[in-house]
Amino acid sequence: MSKLVAPHGGKGLTCCLLEGAAKEAELAKAAGLKKVTITPREEGDLIMMGIGGFSPLTGFMTEADWKGVCENFLMADGTFWPIPVTLSADKADAQAIKDGEEIALVTAAGEIMATMKVTEKFEMTEAKKRWECEKVFMGEGTKTAEEFWKIAEEDHPGVQMVMGQKDFNLAGPVKVLSEGIYPERYKGVYLSPAQARAIFEERGWSDVAALQLRNPMHRSHEYLAKIAVEVCDGVFIHSLVGNLKPGDIPARVRVRCIDTLVDKYFVKENVLQGGYPLDMRYAGPREGLLHATFRQNYGVSRMIIGRDHAGVGDFYGMFEAQTIFDKIPYPTEDGKALKCMPLKIDWTFYCLKCDGMASLRTCPHGKEDRVILSGTMLRKGLSEGAPIADHFGRDEVLDILREYYAGLTEKVAIKTHAAATGAGQ
Repeated sequence: MSKLVAPHGGKGLTCCLLEGAAKEAELAKAAGLKKVTITPREEGDLIMMGIGGFSPLTGFMTEADWKGVCENFLMADGTFWPIPVTLSADKADAQAIKDGEEIALVTAAGEIMATMKVTEKFEMTEAKKRWECEKVFMGEGTKTAEEFWKIAEEDHPGVQMVMGQKDFNLAGPVKVLSEGIYPERYKGVYLSPAQARAIFEERGWSDVAALQLRNPMHRSHEYLAKIAVEVCDGVFIHSLVGNLKPGDIPARVRVRCIDTLVDKYFVKENVLQGGYPLDMRYAGPREGLLHATFRQNYGVSRMIIGRDHAGVGDFYGMFEAQTIFDKIPYPTEDGKALKCMPLKIDWTFYCLKCDGMASLRTCPHGKEDRVILSGTMLRKGLSEGAPIADHFGRDEVLDILREYYAGLTEKVAIKTHAAATGAGQ
């Protein structure tokens, strides 16, 4: 019997991906169904349902699920879930689809990703979208809804995504027919939960920590991972390989950086690199909870949560993604509560006087002795061709990143924020 944490939801891994003859038969049927075009975010969500990453979800959420998740982190059946997983459609498509009808879900390029039995349709007015945004994206960095909306529609990519959704949501179970580009483009990195669990078990791991990455791995990330290796059986360096906002560094470059770091600075038997297919939502604390929820499906029992997990701009308070774990409901019914717990680590930096990596809990020295490490500041410096402070990153990684930036023909301005610059330290 596996010693790894059980998948979320109490139903094991609920995988909606069809293979072999069943897949071919469903593809043939899908060719004759009404087609709804999906966004890249919805495509990533579909793939995660396909491979069991979003267990126990087997389809897009109903209105009751959507409302419960936004309002109190619980689906209609009482299962914990932190962020809505919904499918939008325009009014004409929604009205043309009957309750109980099967449809095909296709990408903008025309690939059939899944079929879906539509069990419910519900309208998403602008007021409901704004309510969702306030519940999901509004953090301690903005104290009031008025303050939030002054900057959110222009500066928050997650808000822009939700407000740009179509006017109806479709709910119902799915049969997933493709994993998109990920198995080939990220061969050896892209892993399903079942594959990750098999590797953990082969290595004899039972207490596994995950490090979430969307930025290149700098010295602070390395330090966090090594803390996890010290207290757990191993660390899963799990990178987002889906879509990011403009100015973020693409997955192929980040994967190469991680490979270099693991090769030169880690005991390889204690580390596994993987990738997952979601788009970032930039939901800060709520996204930290989502990362823990689906990491539990991968067999992870502890999620490394730093000072500005999944943040953007100054929307969230520093360490809010840690404290939210203390505020969420934990249902008592078996399997419905989140079991992947946070590994809370304080602000980390390189201290010149300590002559090494440290945190606010271990270093007695002042700000003037500290090299503040931030993915945002690293990207800003590299994009502007500015010198990178000593001890910010490993030279081998910085060489890879400089090569990437030198090849760009168009660069995106990188905005800084309080957590990135060290304000409030």
